[in-house]
Amino acid sequence: MRIVVVGGVAGGMSAAARARRLDETAEIVVLERGPYVSFANCGLPYYVGGEITDPGALQVQTPESLRAALALDVRTGHDVIGVDPVARTVTVSTADGVDELGYDALVLSPGAKAVRPPIPGLDSPRVSTLRTVDEALMMRARVTGGAGRAVVLGAGFIGVEAAEALAKAGLTVTLVELAPHVLPPLEEELAFYATHALARLGIDVRAGVAATEIEHGAERDVVVLGDGSRLEADLVVLSVGVRPDTEVFERAGVACERGAIVVDEHGRTSQPGIWAVGDAVVSVDAVTHVLRPVPLAGPANRAGRFVADDILRPATARPIPPTTGTAIVRVGDLTAAMTGANRAALDAAGIDYRTLHLHPGQHASYFPGTSTLHLVVHIAPADGRVLGAQVVGEDGADKRIDVLSTAIRAGMTVDDLVDLDLAYAPPYGSAKDPVTMTGFVGQNVVDGTLRLWYPDDIEQVVTEALVLDVRTAGEFARGHLNGALNVPHTELRERIGEVREAAAGRPVRVMCHSGWRSYLAHRILVAQGFDSASLSGGMETLAAALQMRAAAPQPARA
Repeated sequence: MRIVVVGGVAGGMSAAARARRLDETAEIVVLERGPYVSFANCGLPYYVGGEITDPGALQVQTPESLRAALALDVRTGHDVIGVDPVARTVTVSTADGVDELGYDALVLSPGAKAVRPPIPGLDSPRVSTLRTVDEALMMRARVTGGAGRAVVLGAGFIGVEAAEALAKAGLTVTLVELAPHVLPPLEEELAFYATHALARLGIDVRAGVAATEIEHGAERDVVVLGDGSRLEADLVVLSVGVRPDTEVFERAGVACERGAIVVDEHGRTSQPGIWAVGDAVVSVDAVTHVLRPVPLAGPANRAGRFVADDILRPATARPIPPTTGTAIVRVGDLTAAMTGANRAALDAAGIDYRTLHLHPGQHASYFPGTSTLHLVVHIAPADGRVLGAQVVGEDGADKRIDVLSTAIRAGMTVDDLVDLDLAYAPPYGSAKDPVTMTGFVGQNVVDGTLRLWYPDDIEQVVTEALVLDVRTAGEFARGHLNGALNVPHTELRERIGEVREAAAGRPVRVMCHSGWRSYLAHRILVAQGFDSASLSGGMETLAAALQMRAAAPQPARA
């Protein structure tokens, strides 16, 4: 049996390696367009910034090592330019000409290619994407060769990593993002912390604006933005997104949706004998069930393994699981992580949800070095099922997002979060872990013990309700909402008449710093017959959301 794999790196090499482990007799050929068949593409920004010093470390495997270990026939510099599903052949372009190769099973793992928007001047030699080892080598050479100013176009994961790497290498960096904030999948109230972390690195963040032109210069280029700004650059990193690299296979009759290959639960395409994995494939979202590309290494590696199983052991092959899209990125002194669906995805899918905001310490408050974790968790209001979660913090975001990703994959509810036995010692966590606290808050929301209001409600709240601020007088003096009544939560029972008089029959909307004290006050008010609700995440969340909105570019008035 001959298995031909088109494209290496995560999905393709995972399929090839698994196939060899299952069948020692199969002929397995891997065709890779570029010079590297298995490299650490996620490590490229860290090489550019100098944290990874050995360029050889970026090559996970070579054709020689793969032949020695797994008897794989790996052919670099082989570009697949055609597929004949009936004859079961692929047409390959090499330095020596065009050749044809037959297959019994074909695995497509072509990946994605960088989006290149129609910006005049994008052909400048100072402009580069950061998707290959050669691009990383070139970029590192410019960094060490005296480049002083860089402009990064696109503040997604790669763009943020590149901006951070270049700033740490000593360059003056401007990060440009068309969306209203950096890391667009991140909820705005958490993007606030990421933006400030970038600012602490000295990175100039320009959100809500796009590059309109790149003017070539003898010494430097100039990146012109839509607001008229002009940014000098020795180096321009283009990271505005990717699209599946599937044109060849679509022409061969492989069904695609919005350019991505459509596969079934075993990775089979619309053409018999052809499977597909990785960035070029549409995956089923575990929460919304929407089909979308998920350009992440973990799902690609997993899918490659399962596809090999389906080719060689179809009777027992497990289906490829829906993905939760779990992702993580370092942003200066913070970590930002996410899993499951965000608000935009839930809204687009028409799924009802409630949002929980928490700001717990990442370990016991009495142990030195504690820092705050900022959590946004979306749950189903009927049963408390976890739909999505995001965490930002200096320490501990990674382990909490992995627990919450596991919860989503298992269909767990907030009750289940409470029931988890999570590791605890003062240097590592709290007896009530942030995940456990999420369960407690979620339980209260689902059973009606806690009613929440949100930053989106602010205009209605300040005009129709009494805002009751239950922080201390000192906290209140440092900043508060206009018209709010300050009654510290410890004094509320004695001053309930004052609240009733001020409310004058209106609803009471309670707030504190992070939501705990306002929850206590809310329970007192409910017992006294008030129409009460507590601000989700307190002033911490409200201030972040309002500052992000204030910083966003405003639409031009006619």
